[in-house]
Amino acid sequence: MSEREMDTIVGRATEQVNLLEEALDGLRSIKARASSESDHVTAEVDGNGTLTGLWMNDSIAGLDSSALATLITSTTQEAARLATEQRTQVMTALHDAFGKV
Repeated sequence: MSEREMDTIVGRATEQVNLLEEALDGLRSIKARASSESDHVTAEVDGNGTLTGLWMNDSIAGLDSSALATLITSTTQEAARLATEQRTQVMTALHDAFGKV
């Protein structure tokens, strides 16, 4: 193998490592936030769908516990869905970039 061929291989490997690092940074930075239609509840999740924040305004005092639980669950699920969309975008970009390297 010539030195030029070796340089080409090393260059391509370096590009791929850089693409992976960018994707990992992108995945780590994902935060998705959703609010209920009534704005009673806002939930935030990270790229893994883990709940990282939950805010409720004072108007929840008028809700019964079952309605509040449903509202929290549905709002958190929506935030997780949005985070999944972001993860998909990062992974699609990585996949597309790997096809070009």
